[in-house]
Amino acid sequence: MEPQKGYWRVVWRRFRRHRLAYAGLLFFAALLFLAAVGPYLLPYQLDQVSLAERMHGPSLRHWFGTDELGRDIWVRIMHGGRVSLTVGLIVGLSTVLIGGVVGIIAGYVGGMLDNFLMRVVDVIYTIPRIVLLLVLSKLAGPGLFNIIVILVALEWTNAARLARGAVLSYREQEFVLAAQCLGASRGRVMLRHLLPNSLAPLIVAATLDAGAAIRAETTLSFLGLGIQPPTPSWGNLLTNASTNIFIAPLQVFLPGMFIFIALMSFNLLGDAFRDALDPRLTSGRR
Repeated sequence: MEPQKGYWRVVWRRFRRHRLAYAGLLFFAALLFLAAVGPYLLPYQLDQVSLAERMHGPSLRHWFGTDELGRDIWVRIMHGGRVSLTVGLIVGLSTVLIGGVVGIIAGYVGGMLDNFLMRVVDVIYTIPRIVLLLVLSKLAGPGLFNIIVILVALEWTNAARLARGAVLSYREQEFVLAAQCLGASRGRVMLRHLLPNSLAPLIVAATLDAGAAIRAETTLSFLGLGIQPPTPSWGNLLTNASTNIFIAPLQVFLPGMFIFIALMSFNLLGDAFRDALDPRLTSGRR
């Protein structure tokens, strides 16, 4: 049925009652704030070297200490957060946009087009994701743009399946048939009627894809196939710090902690959106 006028108001009310939603929003907002202003809270440049202050522990001068070249770890982690969060947000939004369009078209048009698009999705799913990710990263080369393109190319399939499933459940219902009888074009039916009804699974998919993208980017950067120095990301900061893990374990713990917080915030938001958008779900955490 057509979304009621107060549907999103009800969704927002259920979302606010979800206790984990506040935790996810708090962590996510804190990460965005720190990535935006964090590098400017201390008077150091990203690659400012100070050999006289090599491997110093946390202090008032250097809140997270310094690395093997005397560079401030706080500033580098905050800059790394910009890169990793940018990858997550762009990939999350792009995969839902591309996958949602493909899934809605496949589910509504059907026939040979639906069969072809879903076989493409099946082929991508068949290949082990980590193997395909490593091969494509090696072929395309390191860099922020290449990482984003590769992750979008691999992750859109989940949103396509979700959108197609939603459309298949709606396309024979009365409001779609009525729009067709009134002469609405295919594009109008998909945009005006099917897309709003498919938003619920796509919003959840966006949060989960964003977390998966951050996890994939940090993995590739840690292996040397992602973001390359001197540009910091949480992944390559872990690579640099791993050589000093027994001398300065805090250098490994801190980037890992921020990765954990980012993934947890997206997962909590995804869980809260899922419960809020699906009234059939009853969770004791609300």
